[in-house]
Amino acid sequence: MKRRAQLEPGYVLHAYPYKESSLIVEAFTRRFGRVGLLARGARRPRSTMRGVLLAFHPLRLTWTATAELGTLMAVEWGGGPQALAGIGLMCGFYLNELLLRLLPRDDPHEALFDSYEEALARLSAGAAQASVLRSFELRMLAELGYAPVLDRDAANGAAIEPAKHYAYEPERGPVETRRSDGDSVISGRTLLDMAADNYESTRTREQARQLMRTLIADRLGGQDLHTRAVLSELQDL
Repeated sequence: MKRRAQLEPGYVLHAYPYKESSLIVEAFTRRFGRVGLLARGARRPRSTMRGVLLAFHPLRLTWTATAELGTLMAVEWGGGPQALAGIGLMCGFYLNELLLRLLPRDDPHEALFDSYEEALARLSAGAAQASVLRSFELRMLAELGYAPVLDRDAANGAAIEPAKHYAYEPERGPVETRRSDGDSVISGRTLLDMAADNYESTRTREQARQLMRTLIADRLGGQDLHTRAVLSELQDL
């Protein structure tokens, strides 16, 4: 069956050369999710697509598809560019890599698309980068059906208590422990802060970073994220 999308809101996650003058584009779109598109002749000097297929810029994409890889017919600017620079730019590439690794093609997630746009806007506005990343990571896992348990003890269903400590088991959730340190141990205060999307506390930011790194690694099956390694070298994000 031939499918066609007309002026679909989307973003370029990644693009790489194909043959002499074309590009393969991995795009994240509102109604179709992640899609693979062949942009024929996009690298030619007179191509209308040249210089437009850039990451972090809202676009309107028109394509047709009879198989998994569609053919990009036209692309237009969808609004003002997201001005990302420095660490914020690397954070944007990290979000893109998460979507490329975890989101299957042709799996629509409109709420996740909105969260992605919000994250780019916050990074562009200079928001605290660690807070932006943790918020997006949690929403992404929830959209994919892996929402972390943050408000109750997985062993008995009891409400999380801020003064207690919990060992976080990726397949179950937090379980109360008498230990107060260790890679899998997290404070009840941090869990409640994460549930409230509050990352003002330094301790919450540190523990949330470690927890999300563990949960995402579990979903990736041990594969490394290239942008995560770069961010870790630059600063603790």
